[in-house]
Amino acid sequence: MLRLTELRLPLDHTPEALEAAIYERLSLAPGALERFSVFRRGHDARKRSAIKLVYTLDCVVKDEAAVLASYKAAHPKDSHVALTPDMAWVPPVTYGATLAAKPGFKRPIVIGAGPCGFMAALMLARMGLRPLLLERGKVVRERTVDTFALWRRSELTPESNVQFGEGGAGTFSDGKLYSQVRDPRFLGRQVLKEFVAAGAPEEILYLAHPHIGTFRLVSMVEHIRAEIEAAGGEYRFSTRVDGLEFEHGTRRLRGVRTAQGDVIEADHVVLAVGHSARDTFAMLYENGVEMQAKPFSIGVRIEHPQSVIDTAQFGPSAGNPLLGAAEYRLVHHASNGRGVYSFCMCPGGTVVAATSEDGQVVTNGMSQYSRAERNANSGMVVELRPGEDYPNDPLAGMAFQREWERKAFLAGGENYYAPAQRVGDFLAGRPSTTLGAVVPSYKPGVTPTDLATCLPPFAVEALREALPLFDRKLRGFAMEDAVMTGVETRTSSPLRVPRGQNGQSLNTPGLFPAGEGAGYAGGILSAGIDGIRIAEAVALSMAGRPVEGLGL
Repeated sequence: MLRLTELRLPLDHTPEALEAAIYERLSLAPGALERFSVFRRGHDARKRSAIKLVYTLDCVVKDEAAVLASYKAAHPKDSHVALTPDMAWVPPVTYGATLAAKPGFKRPIVIGAGPCGFMAALMLARMGLRPLLLERGKVVRERTVDTFALWRRSELTPESNVQFGEGGAGTFSDGKLYSQVRDPRFLGRQVLKEFVAAGAPEEILYLAHPHIGTFRLVSMVEHIRAEIEAAGGEYRFSTRVDGLEFEHGTRRLRGVRTAQGDVIEADHVVLAVGHSARDTFAMLYENGVEMQAKPFSIGVRIEHPQSVIDTAQFGPSAGNPLLGAAEYRLVHHASNGRGVYSFCMCPGGTVVAATSEDGQVVTNGMSQYSRAERNANSGMVVELRPGEDYPNDPLAGMAFQREWERKAFLAGGENYYAPAQRVGDFLAGRPSTTLGAVVPSYKPGVTPTDLATCLPPFAVEALREALPLFDRKLRGFAMEDAVMTGVETRTSSPLRVPRGQNGQSLNTPGLFPAGEGAGYAGGILSAGIDGIRIAEAVALSMAGRPVEGLGL
């Protein structure tokens, strides 16, 4: 099979034109193309009056070797045609059921049912290793009810919310399924295939920026749970891990202790707790697990009418169904040395309450598959530095987050309303007393105020410098009535739990740190990829085989 990249066609092209372009690119004789499939489709909107669709295609042709040789001879410096690599995932252990049948077998434990955790559990179950998945929150449907109680009635359930529960924090998000992580083994493709098999739309396999949306994610994670259980795995919900058990006189892990006081024996424990499990991180620290402070960011959510973003990005093609709701990605290096950037941009979505602790306000973004809501929203955040903005201590970043989340709670009115401000007022340095044409989507509600009271001064300075510059790149971005809602603090984990090439903690054998909470992922897809890699490491360790080449 040959892979063709960078095949560009107009937005209004026909299927026949796509096939004709393949024939032209490869100089094929009539009838030589047996079939083709779209591996990826994106768009190039740099010239808004002539936006192009950009294809990567997998093609089956007659006499493939001769076609490729002819193309290379005619285009010796062109890399846009090549043999398609094998992207099939092969389990590293095919005799897991035999291992599980041996006397004294201890099944592996996976802590956390987010994308990293459920992908690790799914792969371990497929290998016959009967994983036990422990999740502090509730099943996804019950969790949804609890989450809506915060949004509609200001009632927070600390163990069941946007951050905790089946599906992880990504369940209440835009459901973005793209990543910038290196993936030479095409594990991201395996994650997407599993998602499609669980009910995600097939288009996620080829769109350059695929997404699912919250409601589809809910049913998808339920389907994956059923797959894990059918393959011998087990879930236990409302089961928070509060302690580690060690082999006497060593740091070799021998099990975990739950909040209910139960001790569950295990020699292999995957730590996939997400970036907001602050009490779990404190427990690990108390148990001597090696940890490091890691940079993250702080800022706000900014909202514009989606129509403004569509027009700025697509010009006369705004509204074309092939393009969908427009996205953006903005970066600025401020004069005070801080990076300012858009984060987790949600076209046609809403700003949501994402706190997991009493007396704090945290914002995040969410959208449904349709991306049909009135506003676009994105995090607009400023980078933080351990040792400069807070002590270079593993737990200091969490304390920093709490400080500003508490200030946002107070500024919002102490009822889980969020502090909000018009962009025009923010740039002028005056509090907002009313809001304008852009209606904020955050629920349970917002309080017009001065966001400078709940952001570090250097972040305020950097944002005030960046917004007018972003307006030059994206016309309308600094519009007077655009709304900023604070605060955004959970951009990534504030710490890392380092691991070796065998996937295990550097000083706690048997503990496999994984995913976003441990500092090894930054979204649904990258977390799923890491879940597969860590499942492979666990399986090889259980089988007594060397762990190598997994990219850990």
